[in-house]
Amino acid sequence: MRALVDKGWVKMNNFRKSERKGAYLYQLTPKGISEKAALTVRFLRHKEAEHQRLMEEIETLRLLVAEQEGAAE
Repeated sequence: MRALVDKGWVKMNNFRKSERKGAYLYQLTPKGISEKAALTVRFLRHKEAEHQRLMEEIETLRLLVAEQEGAAE
């Protein structure tokens, strides 16, 4: 968490004078929100590409099965 604070992505406020760790409030800064959005976009693009590769592989396997079924008849 400290590294995120150091990068300016997260703002950490102690909103109660307490020794408990639960007494801290962590807020995304505008820079942190931008980084989170960019990370989400990269993740989504990666998953979309992975999905496309899987769909192509499934289609290839379907064609292979169809060819084998046709040859068996």
